[in-house]
Amino acid sequence: MRLRLPEERPTEPPTGYKIAHPVLSHDGTRAGFTGVSLGGALPYGVLADASCVYGLRHRAPHRRCDCGFHCVHDRTAAEALLCTAEHRTAVLLEVTVLGRYLRFELGFRYARQRVRTATVGPCPCGAAAAALADAGWGRPGWWGLAPSCAGCLRGRTSVSLAGFARLAGDGLRVVAGAAVPGAVRPAGLGVPELTAEAALLQARLDWFQTQLARLGRRGPGGGPQG
Repeated sequence: MRLRLPEERPTEPPTGYKIAHPVLSHDGTRAGFTGVSLGGALPYGVLADASCVYGLRHRAPHRRCDCGFHCVHDRTAAEALLCTAEHRTAVLLEVTVLGRYLRFELGFRYARQRVRTATVGPCPCGAAAAALADAGWGRPGWWGLAPSCAGCLRGRTSVSLAGFARLAGDGLRVVAGAAVPGAVRPAGLGVPELTAEAALLQARLDWFQTQLARLGRRGPGGGPQG
């Protein structure tokens, strides 16, 4: 005889915490998230239903599968996941656990969720993030995003924190986490950036000089001089 755990019937939906990578659709009209482990190839929105990532036809979460959304009970435990190298650019999500769920010692595995708040960590330079910018990776149809301050955008595809919340919809709040203590953002561009800009300007100047030399050989009337 198999013992069954008692069913919970909470008066309010439970709250959980998780980390995820923010993503932006290639046409810039939608925003969402993608997981950091199982199911990471499937972006999801603020309000989303889980499905079995193995393609099985059972409802998620299934007791004999590990499908479904995952989260932990404790915010501190989720923040600790951001320390690993591969998760440094992820954001911290506060979610409402909806639908069927399985409770574990550390968290939930569940069928439906609503992302209430996304907390964006600091820019790699240490300053507080002002935007989410192209992280250099993506999924088919989606740009992967990472926190960035205004000074580090460098023309990359980006969206402001408020703009990301607006595109994601469904009442999502996006907030910037604190800057790294003691971080100093250099004023203006650094030596590598200035060197690259100077090289680009020199290349453009060489091109203009070549064009002027050609025009000089052809003469004012367009014909060759001689």
